[in-house]
Amino acid sequence: MTAAGNGALLVVGDVVTDIVARHRTPLAPATDTAAHITTLPGGAGANVACWAAHSGAPDVRLLARVGADAAGPHEGALRAAGVRPHLVIDPRIPTGTVICLVGADGERTFLTDSGAVLHLSADDWCEDLLAGVGHLHVSGYLLFSDTSRGTARLAMEAARARSLPVSVDPASAGFIARFGVDRFLAAVAGADVLLPNHDEAALLTGLPEPADATAKLSRHFPLVVATLGSGGALVAESGTVTARIPAEPVTATDTTGAGDAFTGAFLAARLAGDDPVAAAHRGCRAGARAVALVGARPPDGSLPRARPAHR
Repeated sequence: MTAAGNGALLVVGDVVTDIVARHRTPLAPATDTAAHITTLPGGAGANVACWAAHSGAPDVRLLARVGADAAGPHEGALRAAGVRPHLVIDPRIPTGTVICLVGADGERTFLTDSGAVLHLSADDWCEDLLAGVGHLHVSGYLLFSDTSRGTARLAMEAARARSLPVSVDPASAGFIARFGVDRFLAAVAGADVLLPNHDEAALLTGLPEPADATAKLSRHFPLVVATLGSGGALVAESGTVTARIPAEPVTATDTTGAGDAFTGAFLAARLAGDDPVAAAHRGCRAGARAVALVGARPPDGSLPRARPAHR
């Protein structure tokens, strides 16, 4: 598969508020567990966009739906990260919220209230968003409701009509398991690049071995790049693993958003003309930076003070 080439990156995805609770001891049922708690901007799609901009992509755009409760701060955080936000404000449904429980080993568990994310509608989509775009990326979180899935498909079909490459991050093994593997694969049919983690690749194929699962997925998608955490990443095309990328050595503080960092840097590299292997190396470097930070965004990605919400 050839490099994506020049042009803007458009992400159609999700913006949420992350409440990151880092606990150094195991959770104590029915009583208190000491934790360091931080409120930060998040959302897989928004994180990818911010890491792509941080990694050098000169024009990164994000379409997402947020509640009026936090639209201003989220827009400010995205602009500060170098992203051009196109945020649709939902007057009734609040911004999505995710509680990220992070243990002493840096591993995270999510409690997710998707909120306005799943209400991104066909009326929110406009083909003018594709003007000057060289690549479309879709967050898999949109695929778990009829409304936002329809919008994601509209964006994918519009991009394909313009011969633009489309990538999808499957987003959540837990949500895919409840949604159904066959339904999910049907929803992402036609994507050029699939970017699963190990758990998602195993679930989508029924194959526990990462290389086998990645190779099998690449029979259905032209390019598959699977992230394996401390195991690095695999690149596969046409049913064959073509490269194994080692992880950068790092001590994990918080693994939240590591895959998003990989994806953002990978897409920025592809837009700059890198081949998939070189782009995956850049992705692994970004992932290593991400796990050394608290939260899912590049450094200094905080929520600014609230200001009146506006379109």
